[in-house]
Amino acid sequence: MKRTTLEGFLSTKPLYYKEIDHTRIYYAYTLLKPHIKHPKTVHIVGTNGKGSTGRILAHLAAKSKLSVGHYSSPHILKFNERIWLDGSDASDETLQTAHRVLFDILGEEMADILSYFEYTTLLAFVVFQECDLMVLEAGLGGEFDATNVCDKELSIITPIGLDHQAFLGETIEEIAATKIRSIQDRVLLAPQIYAEVIEIATKISGEKGTKLFLNEKVETKNKQLEKIAQDKGWADYLISNATVAMQALDILNISYNVDDLMDLELFGRFYPLANNIRIDVGHNPLAASAVVNALDKKVVLIYNSLDDKDYEEVLRILKPKVKRVEIMKIDAQRATRLEEIEKALETVGLEYSYYENKIDENENYLVFGSFYTVEAFLKQREVQHSIK
Repeated sequence: MKRTTLEGFLSTKPLYYKEIDHTRIYYAYTLLKPHIKHPKTVHIVGTNGKGSTGRILAHLAAKSKLSVGHYSSPHILKFNERIWLDGSDASDETLQTAHRVLFDILGEEMADILSYFEYTTLLAFVVFQECDLMVLEAGLGGEFDATNVCDKELSIITPIGLDHQAFLGETIEEIAATKIRSIQDRVLLAPQIYAEVIEIATKISGEKGTKLFLNEKVETKNKQLEKIAQDKGWADYLISNATVAMQALDILNISYNVDDLMDLELFGRFYPLANNIRIDVGHNPLAASAVVNALDKKVVLIYNSLDDKDYEEVLRILKPKVKRVEIMKIDAQRATRLEEIEKALETVGLEYSYYENKIDENENYLVFGSFYTVEAFLKQREVQHSIK
């Protein structure tokens, strides 16, 4: 029966909801909690940098011989990417076993009413229950996010900017408050673009009696890190995210070796897919600013966007480093209408055409705009290579 498999069951759930009942995940968690162990947990909240910060932290901890789980979203090519266990994406068998356990505990009615993200968050809890450390990446929120149902040893607040305003608020202050209210006993604040975020973090920490740590640079370790980053072609924002992850491990008293970052691949994060192609799953103005600072030459931008993003502003930020744009068609529920992308490109003043699965070896390319854009690009290249 289709719903007995995890893939079949998740296929019945829409990925996006206009409104969500935030109480149901708490009820579902009370059903699950007595049946599983709960590892020491790090909760990562913010607008940008959550995935790479979490993966760096999880990777270094796993290399220090701890059993570590990292839950992130969305995925690029396969669902298993969301649930990373001890250095690898969870296997189909592991996920299927966890699904059977979770479904039996929750019961059919509760399992059915949970959203895609809510159910998969609890699924990660089942998979990670024997771990020493669990790293949870919040979805689009903080206070009301499904990942906020459990207690945590440490919260990390990555850079906060304008995104998902319909859910989180129209101003930086509102968005920051919604995200930061998820903190408990200890919080580490990454470097921020907006001073308001630091003010709100200080205020909420004081109200909750939370110990607030600001990101610090540790010069000895940063020299090692900068050498590794240079060898791996990391952008400055990835170096910054690594320093945050390392400080989080220090706060948790987890030992690590910076050199272990040499074998870490941050796929989709300013990632060198080929000598002349970088892929980045960023999709908002904050991400665009980070990427444009990382580019050392002009590129052909392969681009598309979801309709809730400020794609015109993203294109305006990227314009100084863009020769021309090739629009990538994507299959997504919230994809922006192609006419709107064209209109934005004309307003910003960028020459454009549509991507035809052709890469000029004499050009440099950046694939950017969303997980869906990167996924569509990778799948087209895979088909092209299989034909050759």
